[in-house]
Amino acid sequence: MSDAVLVAIIGLLGSGIGSLVGALVSNKVWQYRIEQLEKKVEGLGRFMEKTYRLEEEHNLFEEKFKVMNHRITDLERRTQ
Repeated sequence: MSDAVLVAIIGLLGSGIGSLVGALVSNKVWQYRIEQLEKKVEGLGRFMEKTYRLEEEHNLFEEKFKVMNHRITDLERRTQ
């Protein structure tokens, strides 16, 4: 086997191994980034649930205030 063929085979093996290692490292980086995004999405989901509950409570309190105002108005009319 000539020296040129041996150098070409070694170069091919080196390139293949380098590409494989690069792909594996890149895959790990992508997996990490996806996990971080999933955590952020979970946090956002909890935030949205809390916001929805707060909006419901706000609407309930608004309705209670309306009822209280009507009662106060009725009491004021009775005292006049």
